[in-house]
Amino acid sequence: MFAIITPALISGAVAERIKFSAYLCFILLWFTIVYLPLAHMIWGKGGLVNWALGGRLPVLDFAGGTVVHISSGISALVCAVMLGKRSGYPQEPMPPHNVVLSLTGTGLLWFGWFGFNAGSALTAGGLATNAFAATHFSAASAAVSWAAAEWFLKGRPSVLGAASGMVAGLATITPASGFVTIPAACLIGLVAGLVCYTAVTRLKTALKYDDSLDVFGVHGVGSTLGMLLLGWLASPEANPLLATTFKLGSQVISLGGGTAQFLRQCAGVAFTMVFSAAVSWILLKLVDRLIGLRVSEDDESLGLDLSQHGEKAYND
Repeated sequence: MFAIITPALISGAVAERIKFSAYLCFILLWFTIVYLPLAHMIWGKGGLVNWALGGRLPVLDFAGGTVVHISSGISALVCAVMLGKRSGYPQEPMPPHNVVLSLTGTGLLWFGWFGFNAGSALTAGGLATNAFAATHFSAASAAVSWAAAEWFLKGRPSVLGAASGMVAGLATITPASGFVTIPAACLIGLVAGLVCYTAVTRLKTALKYDDSLDVFGVHGVGSTLGMLLLGWLASPEANPLLATTFKLGSQVISLGGGTAQFLRQCAGVAFTMVFSAAVSWILLKLVDRLIGLRVSEDDESLGLDLSQHGEKAYND
């Protein structure tokens, strides 16, 4: 399931301008060379970057902050920069096709995310319950803080902003959902809404990249934030295994929140970012050389539904 979701996230950053054949070729290579090694290093026996960084490094990631969201978010940013902006962006307004469908999709995503996070406990019990509740309250808190930021800075909140906040809260709590208490999850969600709103509205403008659906600003930035906050907020109260399972020689080391765990989280995040960005850049260069990445200007103007697939959403 995660292997399907992760490349799909990348598609949001390059929507409306990448060749379908190029996208398929890229994600097949990306899944094999980026996703699979990261999944092994995070969830394989022995833990994350234990091997990659040359030592026993217990980086916490409950449900895919590094493997899924940071890897896809960073790769999405690389894709968006290499493909360039959509024709007319940002001079021409490009609002959502249908806000009602966007909100409906957000609700379905929120519901499905319970399987994503709570299911990572691999059993129905207290840990799954904690992950389920943490996921819910983080999403709700982020929706509130994103809408509040809009209201304060723009003079009015929007349902699309609240939906974006929900997704930001979900992405941010993902690595922490099985390791933090519910009050901590609410705090993570509140911070996520504010930070991801700033990334989407200010950072993207400052750096002048065209991330069509804000994959980097929501998923990449959000899960980076979640991984780092987890380093401070991980609690044996939420997951008793944090205090008992990691051994270095004969010594049992607590993985509860603190400076030591925060630094481990920083190392894991940095490795994931560098690895994902470097390999994505190489793969994009290869695909561009073989079949080309971007559709022609005429095909882009016509729309990819028609130019790539010969169909359209609505018939007159």
